Amino acid sequence: MEETTLLKRITVDPQINHGKPTIRGLRYPVHVILELLASGMTPQEILADFPDLEPEDIQACLLFAARLSHLGTVLRVA
Repeated sequence: MEETTLLKRITVDPQINHGKPTIRGLRYPVHVILELLASGMTPQEILADFPDLEPEDIQACLLFAARLSHLGTVLRVA
């Protein structure tokens, strides 16, 4: 799937999750999916736990995170 099409799956709406990036407006914050992946869950396990999600949604979260890593300044987290 094309990158711009994937990134369209990530939505930001001030009325949903306080404007934090979510997946297709479904109230699943991108950071939650990224944290689940970082904790060792596989995409298949995540999809089984969240039946509203599609494989492309997880791909979109990873692409979104990759794009964010290109920003100029990174602050240390204590």
